[in-house]
Amino acid sequence: MAKATKKQALGRGLSALLKDPANDIKSADDKNADKVVGNIVELELESIEMNPFQPRTSFNEETLRELASSIKELGVIQPITVRKLAFNKYQLVSGERRFRASKLIGLKTIPAYIRIANDQESLEMALVENIQRQDLDPIEIALSYQRLIEEIRVTQEELSDRVGKNRSTVTNYLRLLKLDPIVQTGMRDGFISMGHGRALINVEDPNQQLDIYEKILSNSLSVRETEALVRKLKHPDSKPAGSPSKLPKFATEGGQELSEILNTTISVKASKSGKGQFTVPFKDKADFQRILNLIKSEK
Repeated sequence: MAKATKKQALGRGLSALLKDPANDIKSADDKNADKVVGNIVELELESIEMNPFQPRTSFNEETLRELASSIKELGVIQPITVRKLAFNKYQLVSGERRFRASKLIGLKTIPAYIRIANDQESLEMALVENIQRQDLDPIEIALSYQRLIEEIRVTQEELSDRVGKNRSTVTNYLRLLKLDPIVQTGMRDGFISMGHGRALINVEDPNQQLDIYEKILSNSLSVRETEALVRKLKHPDSKPAGSPSKLPKFATEGGQELSEILNTTISVKASKSGKGQFTVPFKDKADFQRILNLIKSEK
């Protein structure tokens, strides 16, 4: 408890330092800048403005109230991040949910990390930190990626390094922005998943996209069912997926028996002549060893 009190007192002391107009800190090279930048400072909420670069555009009111209740009981555990604009004036870089929740319960101050950065650095910090730490929906993440590429002028390869994602993952998110706006809204509102969206990307005609989107909603189609519907639309004369040639009776029954013995789903393929193969899937090393032990015990 004593340690926490000392930390809060230190934050208040730094806050007083920032309110000294004669020694206003404008850059990392200014006197006393090292005492402020990188440290936790108690800032007045009214001295902080929203960040126009914030990728999140909607907030769940219920979860915001839950966070506000938690802050009321425990305080702001993770400080927000701001950048200094002018004397006693700051702009939010990340932590908008904590900022909003604190205002909701009437707090006057909030713990914050202060950074001195230009607009471009602030944009990058806001987007990268929110992508990594906030529960953004797939479209918000895609928009954040797009803004980093366009406004920070990075390649997809450089972007993947900065956000710690594979390039293919970044590409898949960016492709979502090709979807019809109504479909994008449905994904943002949680009516469909990113998997549904990725399936619909393969449908170029917006009207056909919307037709399938309506079928997903009305029939509660899974991602696999949506993928099958898209394949059927693009290749109406092809053989439907999931309809292989009928297995011989011995293969069907044997596959079921093996699945029961090994407690996993066995995939069996066999021709009319009886020639074929079966595949035994395993989740990890431990599961592989479990299956191996079962096979050995059947000897």
